[in-house]
Amino acid sequence: MTKLLKSLKSGAATLAIAAIATIGFASEPLLAQQPTSVAEALGAAPAPEPKDVNPAMWMVRDKDTTIYLFGTVHVLRPGLNWLKGDIKTAFDASDELILEVQEPSDPTAMQATVNKLATNPQGVTLRSLLSPPVLTKYEKTLGTLNIPPVALDQYEPWFASVTLTTLPLMMKGYDLNSGAEKVLTSAAKAQKKPLGQLETIEQQLGIFDSLGTKEQIEFLDVTLDGVPEVTTQIDALVDAWGKGDQATLDKLMNEGMESYPGLYDALLTNRNANWAKWIKARMEKPGTVFMAVGAAHLVGKDSVQAQLAKEGIQSVQVTSN
Repeated sequence: MTKLLKSLKSGAATLAIAAIATIGFASEPLLAQQPTSVAEALGAAPAPEPKDVNPAMWMVRDKDTTIYLFGTVHVLRPGLNWLKGDIKTAFDASDELILEVQEPSDPTAMQATVNKLATNPQGVTLRSLLSPPVLTKYEKTLGTLNIPPVALDQYEPWFASVTLTTLPLMMKGYDLNSGAEKVLTSAAKAQKKPLGQLETIEQQLGIFDSLGTKEQIEFLDVTLDGVPEVTTQIDALVDAWGKGDQATLDKLMNEGMESYPGLYDALLTNRNANWAKWIKARMEKPGTVFMAVGAAHLVGKDSVQAQLAKEGIQSVQVTSN
């Protein structure tokens, strides 16, 4: 982990981008757990002008099964019109929607999972774990975001990292309800389309919770360095996503991650391989599936499409830039 974090010091927002782009929980469920003082730090942003964008989509097909692969961004600004054209046609034709994780239907269960995986032992505060230099940087960042120093004390460092990545986006006009999964879930419910998931919230949170305390603090340290530029970086990511620019997406989301194979494999390669196996098994049943996962999983040499190729399954892009 140390090798990865050092490699990202010159562009610390890269790690934040990786978290947002590869983990489907980086949306409402986590922020719903934040203390009121954090939620109050969010300011209302003016509504943007509507804008048509054209993200990429792929298709896997045999004689009686079609699976569409759509790369998402979990948090977006309102006003982006992407559920149209080929994407909407594919979605409307699908029998079911498959996401990384479904939106939790039971807030109590979600809170229990967060309490289990994201909170410190009794008597331990987040700030008590930090060295003086990191603590100074941490409290300065909280002050910049108008968040009281005690607001995240009960949480582990990784949870603070994800929170401090997402909150600046909310302050700059990004909206949890505009995230691609949220839009697709609403559309599926309107069409009475069944929903499924590839993972659980506990599995996704566990990727970060499995990091040791030292590694979590290093993750937080790098996140703090990236806070000032995270919105600019996510803006660039969303711009590339909306243009179907796979090369830029790969660079933004995966560059530097390969410096630490353990985290890269946990966030991307292993999950992509698992999902390719899921697709292979699903191809044995007839029907049409719309599968939406973080855009980072559909770019690069270890993408879901690359893992499918290893299984002897061809995927073809069905939307143009």
